[in-house]
Amino acid sequence: MKIVDTSDLWWKNAVLYCVDVDKFLDDDGDGVGDLPGLARRLPYLADLGVTCLWLMPFYSTPDRDNGYDVSDYYGIDPRLGSHGDLVELIRTAEDRGIRVIVDLVLNHTSDQHPWFASARRSRTSPYRDYYVWRDEIPDDPRETQFPGEEDGVWEWDEASGQYYLHSFYSHQPDLNVENPDVQRELAKVMGFWLQLGVSGFRVDAVPSFVSSPERREPQRDHDVLRALRRFAQRRSSDAMLVGEVNVPHAEQAAFFGEDGDGELHMQFDFASNQALYLALAREDPQPLRASLESRPAIAAVSQWANFVRNHDELTLDQLSDDERDEVFAAFAPDESMRVFGRGIRRRLPPMLGGDPRRVRLVYSLLFSLPGTPVLLYGEEIGMGENLDIDERDAVRVPMQWSPDGGFSTAPASDHPLPAPDGPYAPEHVNVESQLMAADSLFSFVRELARTYRLSPEIGWGELELLPATAPTVLAHGARTSDSRFIAVHNFAGEPVSFDLELGDEPVGTELLCLASGESWAVEDGAVAMSLDGYGARRMRVCRPGDGRLR
Repeated sequence: MKIVDTSDLWWKNAVLYCVDVDKFLDDDGDGVGDLPGLARRLPYLADLGVTCLWLMPFYSTPDRDNGYDVSDYYGIDPRLGSHGDLVELIRTAEDRGIRVIVDLVLNHTSDQHPWFASARRSRTSPYRDYYVWRDEIPDDPRETQFPGEEDGVWEWDEASGQYYLHSFYSHQPDLNVENPDVQRELAKVMGFWLQLGVSGFRVDAVPSFVSSPERREPQRDHDVLRALRRFAQRRSSDAMLVGEVNVPHAEQAAFFGEDGDGELHMQFDFASNQALYLALAREDPQPLRASLESRPAIAAVSQWANFVRNHDELTLDQLSDDERDEVFAAFAPDESMRVFGRGIRRRLPPMLGGDPRRVRLVYSLLFSLPGTPVLLYGEEIGMGENLDIDERDAVRVPMQWSPDGGFSTAPASDHPLPAPDGPYAPEHVNVESQLMAADSLFSFVRELARTYRLSPEIGWGELELLPATAPTVLAHGARTSDSRFIAVHNFAGEPVSFDLELGDEPVGTELLCLASGESWAVEDGAVAMSLDGYGARRMRVCRPGDGRLR
């Protein structure tokens, strides 16, 4: 197999793993997960195939929004550890071949941040213009990110006699990123964490960051974020920025830039994520196929980040009302399973009725779509949610290590959130029972990660959408100038036989299944094969003279 050097663009074929530190593993027995606990589990993550660890906010915080309400960008929540603990985590991760990136919250601070405390004390404070103030609410104010939880985006501040802008919760005042002083502060924050050894940042809520306080649509001038990227790469040449950019594909192009020299190296593909769930609800791959076709072309230095679930709600805001209702009916039939009128607060296995065939189909897709796969902690063992917990916290339950939980030795009442009960309780879903079981979901995901790393064209190649004679089958692949990866996924529960069109391939070419070693001869540019209900195959093209590995 030809080995591709990805040292300079390491994110192109990484395997990212998102961790909420306070819910992963408690090392000191106080009931809260911490950095030393996470460091103890690095061998587990390396065994899974993780090459990049994404840490959700661990900064000093009042913790009213899962740490996204930052009160000190340079501090670490003392419950989670110290700067020394973080540096030790980064060093130990590097020894395991794992990089570390951290969340970067640019849109807002906590109302407990010293900047805002000073700003609200006096209109002449040097930090007053770090935030956005108005005497009157604009006639056409922007909509809140959290309908049903917030009445609007302007909050009256009695202390200073003006309204301040908050695109998110009222305790998170928006930063005025048009202020050069704010821009310099944010660059210093990035420089600080890069100096401690992180390899980049997951940039939170990017469209809100680049939007004007008085407008609904993002500005086309993204100079501030572009300058932050340039700053990061001056400090560390291989630093990576991956952005949460939940906008249609056509708008995402601006964040990449024409030659990949824009604001972000990677962007989460929210459009395809939402189309995936519509396809699953219909048992028809066409919505996902159409979304993949709409992906804009990107430069070699840019990348898509593919995901199944994240730490927030499963947002469906890019679907039409009727399409959203279809997904709700299939996967969130009870109103309690929904949030903000646009999303689902469940993890994947319960949404799919616990059907292991469908669960594995989805993760096979995750590791075969061109781009970089991103896992949320616990996905590899099929963790569920706890709907007794409010809002998005339903999916942020503690990691399930053993039948008794294994998250902490402290009483459950001291844990950040309660574990699920029923079929997704720790006694039924945990790492210990799956780690050595060859037929477990953990073993399946570990094998997906291994074969993903053996197929560099998934990360580096161009997307192919291939003709297949069965309408329930999504046939796709990725190819470089000298190698080719092919995947087929049956979205229906019934077995299907079909012809797969591969185009011009030399006589003697074979398709080799990466999981089973089974092979199919390519005849006249086509292959006849079958798939079980919700079945999938991930394959390499082996041409004459290549041998079975390239």
